[in-house]
Amino acid sequence: MKILIINGPNLNLLGKREPGIYGNSDFETYLATLRSAHPAVQIDYTQSNIEGEIIDAIQQSDGKYDGVLLNAGGYTHTSVAIADAIGAIATPVVEVHISCILAREDFRHISLVAPVCRGSIMGFGLDSYRLGLLSFLN
Repeated sequence: MKILIINGPNLNLLGKREPGIYGNSDFETYLATLRSAHPAVQIDYTQSNIEGEIIDAIQQSDGKYDGVLLNAGGYTHTSVAIADAIGAIATPVVEVHISCILAREDFRHISLVAPVCRGSIMGFGLDSYRLGLLSFLN
């Protein structure tokens, strides 16, 4: 099985940015742990602060991966273009968030990508990625 994780803006700052919300671990350390726990799964990873690069990664995943775990960060609430890219591919996408976006500021309560995703996982810290991965394995 091949899974692509796409992280959006500011997620390169995990471990430094608002640790009360996002924790103290950087993503690369967590990713190594996730890969070790699932050696039979090829887990590729990309992160970008640029909307167009995220769209390119989504489009390029089509037919190459069995699933995509997408944490679109702030673009979750603003990007019709990312939602359109997800809707245009056959590869299933699971929306992932470290924090519970429904427990945060009102503007974060709306996800433009959720309607075109297979499902959404939020609020479990970095473990949200593992839970998203399990959704593809099951």
